[in-house]
Amino acid sequence: MTILSVNINKIALLRNSRGRDFPNIVKFTEQIIANGVRGITVHPRPDERHITRADVYALSDLLKDKSDIEFNIEGYPSDDFIKLVLEICPDQCTLVPDLPGQLTSDHGWNIGENQQFLFETLAKLRRNRIRSCLFLDPVPSELKRVQAVGADRIELYTEEFASSFGSASADSVFQTYRDTAEMATTLGIGINAGHDLDLKNLAKFLQIPNILEVSIGHALVVESIQQGVESVIAKYLEITST
Repeated sequence: MTILSVNINKIALLRNSRGRDFPNIVKFTEQIIANGVRGITVHPRPDERHITRADVYALSDLLKDKSDIEFNIEGYPSDDFIKLVLEICPDQCTLVPDLPGQLTSDHGWNIGENQQFLFETLAKLRRNRIRSCLFLDPVPSELKRVQAVGADRIELYTEEFASSFGSASADSVFQTYRDTAEMATTLGIGINAGHDLDLKNLAKFLQIPNILEVSIGHALVVESIQQGVESVIAKYLEITST
């Protein structure tokens, strides 16, 4: 079984566009948890254009007594970000190599160029018993470096899989993800995945064994507008529970 972690950044972006607390982040989170979701992801950015620091604290308060719900905070490991994470102590922290102001995550870590920085940062998470995860392109050769810096998991950046889905290159791209995942499993590294996964392509991706968690936000929100939140959540949970 794969955990569905819903990234609620887009809900926050919708709220922020009107300057009101509507939709309310906590109430939306309560709604999707009531519908069976067992993971919540947020990606607070420095400009707070969607999830704010206040949101992170509010969600932490909501989830602190819900031991069956995983809280994942992702972002670039700046000093301010790590300070926030260590104050909250979520179940998981996913480190993403985003630049300030970047529209969305669009590549994984080059661990060789950031090895000491990542090693020191991951050590802080480990000391605080926070499971660590590195956003990574499907490059098997990077996995030995993941071990070297001490990350517990990787999150496979799945944009290439999604963009190639249904095309002539789909099978070869999918095999690259499968090869990376198989090597990660061999090395004892947990595997998450996320970016542009949706109701059309997720079942195919989960043919790869041992995917522990998928983080889905943008597609799920768009599909919920089209089909309704309860219906969409039910369809994702059906896919991830097989």
